[in-house]
Amino acid sequence: MEPGKQPDAMNDLYKQSVDFLKKHDLVTIDPLAEEDWTMVMMSPERQRTSPFFLGGQNLIISYPTNTMSYDDRMMTMRGNNPHFSRSTVHHELNAGHHLQGYMTDRYKAYRNFSTPFWGEGHAFYWELVLWDMNFPRSPEDRIGMLFWRMHRCARIILSLNYHLGKWTPQQCIDFLVDRVGHERANAESEVRGYFRRVDYALYQIAYMIGGLQLYSLKKELVDTKKMGVKAFNDAILQENSMPIEMLRAIITKQPLKRDFKTTWRFYGK
Repeated sequence: MEPGKQPDAMNDLYKQSVDFLKKHDLVTIDPLAEEDWTMVMMSPERQRTSPFFLGGQNLIISYPTNTMSYDDRMMTMRGNNPHFSRSTVHHELNAGHHLQGYMTDRYKAYRNFSTPFWGEGHAFYWELVLWDMNFPRSPEDRIGMLFWRMHRCARIILSLNYHLGKWTPQQCIDFLVDRVGHERANAESEVRGYFRRVDYALYQIAYMIGGLQLYSLKKELVDTKKMGVKAFNDAILQENSMPIEMLRAIITKQPLKRDFKTTWRFYGK
């Protein structure tokens, strides 16, 4: 985007996602939830560990600043171009993290266990659903959404290898550049982020596993006509953040015993 135009482009992507959700009547979005978020530009310092978007109450945008080198500015622009951002904007706002926060503050807040398998999994679930429903409008959009799908897979491989002591930071960076196609500066920032918290060893796999659990639950309940898609997506948010198998048990009204053990096989069906 031209200088100063990135916020406009991201706001347009947000409107496209909300319009799509409304057109297909996929989930309830209160009018207040559509507008009670803000947009800020990410500082150069924060971009050293977060090269892409962050979201929730705020949509925090990575973009070039005048203190970056020319090469770093170009890499940031390429890595956060509108086609690549097609998955990230709705992931961070509605129906992803912002809507999660809005709903979990209002429904059964005593259940908010803040598990990334629900939080990140639910946001990634929407990436899967909107892809299936042809949300991308062009070949460039499809490439952008597939780039992020590949990126989420790569995050699992490199974060586990790094935290298990099998890969050095440089090997992680090279993996992102060579196998996924990252800009090198963005890959370096991404890997720096893994040093911040020890729980990142499992945090990245939580996106994928949680998303696949919800995706499988949708097939079980919505695709078989046992439940409407809007009622299903509303139920996920209104039951609040918890392990997905517990969410499944509540939605399907399973009797639970004190010595409950996990038995759900959600993948490969």
